[in-house]
Amino acid sequence: MAAEPPVLPAAEEARRWAAEELAKPEYREAAPGWLEELWKDFVDWLQSLDGSAADGSTVPSPVIGIVIAVVIAAAVIIAKPRLNAKVRRAKEVFEPDSVLTPADYRQRAETSAAAGKWGDAVVDRFRALVRSAEDRTILDPQPGRTADEVVRELAAPFRTEADRLGKAAGTFDAIRYGNLAADAADYQAMASLDKSLEAMKPARTPAQQEQAPQEQARQDSLPHTAARP
Repeated sequence: MAAEPPVLPAAEEARRWAAEELAKPEYREAAPGWLEELWKDFVDWLQSLDGSAADGSTVPSPVIGIVIAVVIAAAVIIAKPRLNAKVRRAKEVFEPDSVLTPADYRQRAETSAAAGKWGDAVVDRFRALVRSAEDRTILDPQPGRTADEVVRELAAPFRTEADRLGKAAGTFDAIRYGNLAADAADYQAMASLDKSLEAMKPARTPAQQEQAPQEQARQDSLPHTAARP
């Protein structure tokens, strides 16, 4: 049985499909500047056509449909590598080469909160608690660390706060990379967690507990210098 030829949409429907597809945020964010301008011009051109000879159109409907299909395919091909790169970067807690201290992040968070910029405040407060854990050697500094990785690594030394850490990481990702609108309650929850972790003494992990007797034995084996009279 012979395959049926593909059915091209009518000109009006094809224009609507193209306009809706190219208007998606992911294309606008992933497109280089020149391509974004080209797409805008193309959509403007589509809106100037109706595909019917009766209204004076000089471009047949099938041609419009084919052009639209080609442009959308090109948009996907060009945008996909950039979108994939964005996804790879999306979960990082810190900006590249950040050298801010916990106090710096807390100050920025408080400044943003005072201005009602709750999203910025929440993000910087989460960064403050992560940088504080690094400064306290609870976490090893690690470029590219994600919020989920922070939770996995801090859940053991701060077992009683594991649930709040998980919620904080989810809030951070949703605000920083998911465009979730934050509010004062989100910031208060993040600030409260940061203060709690700062005041707590981290519990030893199983690996540290295993190493403790070995470290004590090593210390005992070292020669001791007698105190001078």
